[in-house]
Amino acid sequence: MGSLLLAVIYLIFISLGLPDSLLGSGWPKMQVAFDVPSSYAGYVSMTISFMTIISALLSPGLIKKFHTKWIVTVSIFLTILGLLGFSVSKEYWMLFLIAVPYGLGAGSIDASVNHYVANHYSSSAMNFLHCFYGVGAVISPYIMSLALSRARWNEGYRWTAFVQMGILLVVIISLPLWKKTENAAEEEEIRDSAGIKETLKVPGVILTLIAFYAYCSGEATCFLWTPSFFAGTKEGLSDELIASFGSLIFGGLMLGRLISGFISNKLGDKLLIRLGIAVELIGIIMVFIPGTHYMVAAAGFVIIGTGMGPIYPAIQHMAPENFGKKYSAAVIGLQMASAYVGSTFMPMIFGILQQQIGIAVMPVYLLIFAILNIGLLELAYRQTDSKRSG
Repeated sequence: MGSLLLAVIYLIFISLGLPDSLLGSGWPKMQVAFDVPSSYAGYVSMTISFMTIISALLSPGLIKKFHTKWIVTVSIFLTILGLLGFSVSKEYWMLFLIAVPYGLGAGSIDASVNHYVANHYSSSAMNFLHCFYGVGAVISPYIMSLALSRARWNEGYRWTAFVQMGILLVVIISLPLWKKTENAAEEEEIRDSAGIKETLKVPGVILTLIAFYAYCSGEATCFLWTPSFFAGTKEGLSDELIASFGSLIFGGLMLGRLISGFISNKLGDKLLIRLGIAVELIGIIMVFIPGTHYMVAAAGFVIIGTGMGPIYPAIQHMAPENFGKKYSAAVIGLQMASAYVGSTFMPMIFGILQQQIGIAVMPVYLLIFAILNIGLLELAYRQTDSKRSG
C-alpha cells in the first residue's frame, strides 16, 4: 500500500508543476490580448508567489488540524479554479483575482506533501518527488504550445485544468490509502506539533531558513536570466538557440534529482548537499571562463543545475531529523515561505544589478549565494548537533 500511495504522491507533484510554466509560455500572446506591456507578467507572478508564501506560512496550522490528504484534495481543487479562472479572464485585472486561489493551492500542496514525505519516506523518495515536479513543469509548456497552434492561449489553461481534474479524481479514489500509512501515535504527534513562533526559537532553524532562501535565490536567478546571460556575453547566437538555454538549469536539476534518488539513501542528506554544492561550484567556475564560444558556459549551467538538484529535497527531508517531528511541519512551512521570498525578489534585484554592471556579473551573483548556502547550513548543523549532544 505504501508504494501505491507513493505513486499517487508523485502524481500530485506532477500536478504541482503543471501550472508553474503556463504564465511564461503563454504570456507573449496574453500580453497582446490584454494590451499591456511585457513587464506586467511580473506583477501577476509576484501575486501568485505572495499567495503561495501565505499558504506556506499557514500550512503548519492546517497540517495540525487536517490530514494531508484533505489539504491536498482542496489545494488541487483551488489550482483547478485558478486555471479555469485564467482561461476565462478577459481583462488584465481579473488575473490578480484568480491568482489568489492559484497561489494558495500551490503553497499548501508543496508544504503539506513535503512534510508528509519527509516524515514517512526515505531521502531517495524525496529526490524522486521533486524530479516529478519537473515532469509537470515540462509538460505544461507543450500543452500551451499545442493550444496556441490550434486555438488560443485560453485553451492552454483550460486543457491543463482538465489534466488537473484527472489527477484530482485519482487523489479522491486513493483517499483510503492515506489512512493505512499512519497510526494513532503519529496522528498524536501531528496534533502536538509546534507553531511558527515556537519553532523560530529552535537552534539552527533561522540559519536553515536563510540558507534555503540563498539556495532558491540562485536557482530562480538561473531560471530567469540564463538566456539573457548568453545573449549578453556570447556573439553570433540565434534567437531560437538563446531561448533554448532556458532549459539548461531545469534539465540539470532533473538530472541531479534523478541521480540523487538512486544514491541518497547510501550517502545521506548532509553529504549529498555538500557534494551538490561542490558540483555547483565547478559549474559556476566553468561559466566564469571567458571566451565567445557558448559550449563551455552551456555545460557549466547544466552542471550548476545538476549540483543544485539534491539541495532542495535534502534540506526538506532533514527537517524531522534535525529539529524533531514536533517542529518539522512548521520548519518545512517556513522553508517554503523562505524559498518563495528568495525566488520572487532576488531575480528582480539581479535584473537591476545587471543593468548597472552588466549581465556578465551573473556567475559572481550565483557564487555568493552558493557560499552563503553551504556556510549557513554548516553553522546550522553545528547548532543542531550541539543541541542533541547537550
